[in-house]
Formats: sequence, C-alpha cells, structure tokens
Amino acid sequence: MPVDRAPVRNCSSWRAIPRRSQRPKARDARCQAVLPIQGKPLNVLRAADRKVAGDPFYRALTEALGTGWGDAFDPGKLRYDRVVLLTDPDADGIHCGALLLMFFHRWMQPLLDAGRLGVVHAPMGEILCDDDTAPVLAFSDAQFQSIGAGLRDRGLGSLDRDVLQTHCLAPATRNLRWLTSADALAALEVFGSLRDLPPQRTML
Repeated sequence: MPVDRAPVRNCSSWRAIPRRSQRPKARDARCQAVLPIQGKPLNVLRAADRKVAGDPFYRALTEALGTGWGDAFDPGKLRYDRVVLLTDPDADGIHCGALLLMFFHRWMQPLLDAGRLGVVHAPMGEILCDDDTAPVLAFSDAQFQSIGAGLRDRGLGSLDRDVLQTHCLAPATRNLRWLTSADALAALEVFGSLRDLPPQRTML
C-alpha cells in the first residue's frame, strides 16, 4: 500500500483518507503525506492481536509513522509532527474514523495523550441560495434540512478542489479538532468495551 510521503518532518502532517479522494491534486507535497484507506479499517475491538498485526492497512500505517505499536511504541521515532484523520462526511466515513480512533487508543495511546492526533470535519456539500450569493457549506444533515435546497456531495472525491483545500487540507483554515482520550472513551460507549479484550502485547 503506497504512501505519498512528505520530506519535511518539522512541518509535516500525515493523514488517512479514502482511496478515491483527490489526494494528488489538493495536498501540499512539501509538508503533507497521505495514506489511503480502501474500505473500512479492521475493528480492533473484535479482532485478535495476531489478526491486527497482520492487517495490511495497519502495518502500512505503522511503517509510515515509524513508531511501532503496542508495547513497542516509541513516540520519539514519529516521522511527522501530527496525524490527521480525514474521512468522507457520511455515516460510513464517521464509522471509519471511529475505527481508526480505536486503533490509536489501543495501540498508540501516547500519541493520543500528546494531542498529536486530530480529525478534520469535511463539509457534506453546498446549500444553494435563491439569489446570486455564494453557496453556503453544510456540515450536517440538520443544516440541509433547516435551510432547504442543497447539493449533496458523495464523498471527499466529489468536493470542489478549492473547498477541499480550504476546509480539509490547509492548516490555517481546515476544520480540524484535536482528539483526546475522552473522544476515545465516547466512541467505546458506542462500539464496545476493552474490558473483555486480552492485555496489550508487543506486535512488532
């Protein structure tokens, strides 16, 4: 699974995005690297350690970050200043983001504790106005329903390049929120508990 790498560590970020998105067109190759996701990530809450260790996506992710995972995790080896999750702004995309958060929570907890894992909230589409004013971006179903006519995008790959760049990729303007352990615990309430899982073991 190829990774589009960024050469400058001290200003770079790494992000996981759906494979079909416009990653080659909109990212800043000077300081941003991309690892595409194909399908939904493996649910680490239900999978055995051996299956997680052999999962192609998680292996590619760990190799890209350079940190190892589990007991072997070493934050000092992180190749990027931050990790950003960017998924489609629909139910499947939210699910993918939660599964990725569960992986980081279980196997790379220090990265989460250090505030170096974030998520970008991508716009769902544009709300078209009756007059000649510029369309308004909608970030939720409620916005579409409350205002009326809207053009629903079907994923990151359907977003206009300028919208993708401004609201998802550019560090100064993207809709980014840093994740915390509280976010992971909230996701656990939805997807299950780690209490019945075996203790963490060194996976690499």
